[in-house]
Amino acid sequence: MPEAPVTTTENPGKVLIPIARATISKALGRPYGKTNEDFPWLQEKGASFVTLTQNNRLRGCIGTLEAHRPLLIDVKANAQSAAFRDPRFPALTEAELNITQIEVSLLSAMQPLTFSSEQDALAQLQPGIDGIVFEFGSYRSTFLPQVWEQLPDANIFMGHLKNKAGLHPDFWDEEVKLYRYSVSKWKENDYKRS
Repeated sequence: MPEAPVTTTENPGKVLIPIARATISKALGRPYGKTNEDFPWLQEKGASFVTLTQNNRLRGCIGTLEAHRPLLIDVKANAQSAAFRDPRFPALTEAELNITQIEVSLLSAMQPLTFSSEQDALAQLQPGIDGIVFEFGSYRSTFLPQVWEQLPDANIFMGHLKNKAGLHPDFWDEEVKLYRYSVSKWKENDYKRS
């Protein structure tokens, strides 16, 4: 299981955001200044999501639910995937780079939820706090806690999560599994380069 988000004296956002942007910039052939990749905590296993937005609208979001590689590699891989391999969007172009904002989220370990029914499960959700993984057989999806901002009602949130997994929003089965996790997140707007 992944560990809790990193604890460090450095502000992780000031380190991770430039690493994500540099990765995308270099892939597009645009130079980017040096990033600091020497912190020991970047070599610890970590699970991250990289979210791209343009004018507050989603432009790409890819991540890792469980820590299985060094955080540095995870953030770089997810930045590339969010920019160029999110199946919901065409690959990011160099022309879009300057209007694209980056957010990096680090995930805590996932905790299984125990429930007797869908209503019991919904009653346990903590809007704005919980990231949720929905699992049924080969169907799987997740929403970061940030999604509660657009879907604050637990019923609607769960319906969209099931739909994202490829199931009908009203679907339910006693074999459904749910997991919760929390995130530490940093938005690029909070760390503008001078």
